[in-house]
Amino acid sequence: MLLPTKYIPESQTLLALGGIVLSCIKRPCTLTTLWEQTRKIPQVGTFERLVLTLDMLYILGAIDISKGLIKKVK
Repeated sequence: MLLPTKYIPESQTLLALGGIVLSCIKRPCTLTTLWEQTRKIPQVGTFERLVLTLDMLYILGAIDISKGLIKKVK
């Protein structure tokens, strides 16, 4: 699910989804706001996938969460 395999296409991986989610974060926003922005994107699919993607981005140091706001790390 994190990386593409024989059965999971690249567009369905968390790494690809991470790029999509990062492009949606223009300024600091709440999880609810980010969900509203991304819920109609077919690759996101479910709230669970969004949260898994945010977890991965946080671990990689691509985003930071402070005072309930999600923001990109420059």
